[in-house]
Amino acid sequence: MLLAHACGGLAALVALWQLGVTAFSPPRYILPSPVETVAAFLRQPAFLLGQGLVTLSEIVVGLTLGSLLGAAAAVAIAAFPWAGRLFWPVLVVLQALPVFVLAPVLVLWFGFGMASKVAMTTIIIFFPVASAFGDGLRRTDRDILDAVSLTQASHWQTLCHVRVPLALPSLVSGLRVAAPLAPLGAVVGEWVGASAGLGFVMVQANARMQTDTVFAAMAILAVFAVTLRLLVDRLTTRIAPWAREADPVF
Repeated sequence: MLLAHACGGLAALVALWQLGVTAFSPPRYILPSPVETVAAFLRQPAFLLGQGLVTLSEIVVGLTLGSLLGAAAAVAIAAFPWAGRLFWPVLVVLQALPVFVLAPVLVLWFGFGMASKVAMTTIIIFFPVASAFGDGLRRTDRDILDAVSLTQASHWQTLCHVRVPLALPSLVSGLRVAAPLAPLGAVVGEWVGASAGLGFVMVQANARMQTDTVFAAMAILAVFAVTLRLLVDRLTTRIAPWAREADPVF
């Protein structure tokens, strides 16, 4: 169902795109048509897909690290509330910084290779996952906690066996928000400094006014974003079936 919704939405977007090009006839260097974009991809499919694999590897590693670190941070703050009061304001300040401010610093720290792009993606993924999961852990029903306290369960037992499972729907919500953002982190890092990847391709093509190539790279990124969202929903049904939405809205 989600795949059908995604395909339908993308088809509608392409139709509106073609309609706008037909109605206003903008120059090709401003807005190429979908046909011109497909032609740009077909001129160099091996090159674009190869660059896409570079970006995809950065996305997958960054998404995995960001999700794990975000979930771990939420659990740590729930386990040690004093840690949340101490570190959460710092994390909020970091989240408020524009990614374009952090990207050059990360390139200086980690170099022009994969590490700086993974770091940027990890940062972008970390906050929505940590925030959503942390909120779910804080909102555990008080009546349930009171009932668990009657069993003489320890703080850690309550956290691991009650609060974390009940908060998994919130974690899933955070992952649903974060997954489509993962390509953004990798591409921003590539814009600032890289020798490969779709962001690098877009920067080079834009400098040569090859807008059709820019849109072809963007289309590949769009496929990555939709695929990641679909994978998150598929994994949800396996890891935490009770967190599955009854009627998910893509």
